[in-house]
Amino acid sequence: MKAVRTDRELECPAIDAGLRARGVDLVTLPDGIPEADLIREVGDADLLLMCYTPVTARVIEGAPNLRGIVKYGVGIDAIDIPAASARGIPVVNVPEYAEETVAEGAFALLIALAKRLPAISRAVQAEGWIWPGQGWLGRDIAGRTLGLVGFGKIGRSMARMAGRGFRARILAYDPHVDAAAMAEHGVEKAGSLHEMLRVSDFVSLHAVLNGETRHVIGEAELACLKPSAILVNVARGALIDERALVDAVLAGRLGGLGLDVYSREPLAREGHPLSPLFGRDEVILFPHLTFFTEEAMQRLSDDTLARCFEILEGRPVTIRSRDPRLRAQERGVRFA
Repeated sequence: MKAVRTDRELECPAIDAGLRARGVDLVTLPDGIPEADLIREVGDADLLLMCYTPVTARVIEGAPNLRGIVKYGVGIDAIDIPAASARGIPVVNVPEYAEETVAEGAFALLIALAKRLPAISRAVQAEGWIWPGQGWLGRDIAGRTLGLVGFGKIGRSMARMAGRGFRARILAYDPHVDAAAMAEHGVEKAGSLHEMLRVSDFVSLHAVLNGETRHVIGEAELACLKPSAILVNVARGALIDERALVDAVLAGRLGGLGLDVYSREPLAREGHPLSPLFGRDEVILFPHLTFFTEEAMQRLSDDTLARCFEILEGRPVTIRSRDPRLRAQERGVRFA
């Protein structure tokens, strides 16, 4: 049996070792591999594991022995699922390994920006000491208002940390969650997105990316925010119109910005749409690593290997995701 794992820059030693221990011939490929090279490698593969590399219809067509595609992570936008389904090739992701972990990451970005930790730390490193001038004044979380865009599992964890943990007022905008469900978590349902943005001191994005939510934070939404507001995004880069975001930051219309996800990854100091944000005291640019903890990676490895072995042993692969694209599959799957 042969397996191909793309995006080897994301080190997954337990996954690699687990496959090889089962006698699988594992080939790892770098991020950004050309489509033609990927097609050549999957030509005789039984299993394809991917994280970021696009799995196009051409890749799927070029893999006649392929039994399954495993996304070792959550997002499946880079996989041509209709092409896989047409061939009867199941596609599965690992949706639950980092829900609490990513919420912790979002809260870490929020509190770091509220307390001005990056700016103060840089100043101390450069000057040896600073005194408590007005320019270094931070803010409390308690008593402030946090607005959540999206109220799924990660959003609910974020609400618990900031609300029950730090005594913030929590609002949430999510057309798919009713007020009663939010109230069970101590959260108020916002009447509209703009209404919530106008009163929020902090805003954190936790929505899925689809046609409805792409650029849900655009020029008009950024204009609703207080000039002191802190915006955090650990969900999907394209939830924000990044051109409008850069304009807002450079114009001084945001109090702080914490990003872990980007429409185009990886980031670059030059030649990237977000390059102008490098080096700014009010901005934290994190390299899509809020998921990357010991505990989350152990869960990711365990669940990924379980799905791989189901496929290689000819058993139906377990779909835990609620994503309708995955739940529409009819062959080679079972739903949990």
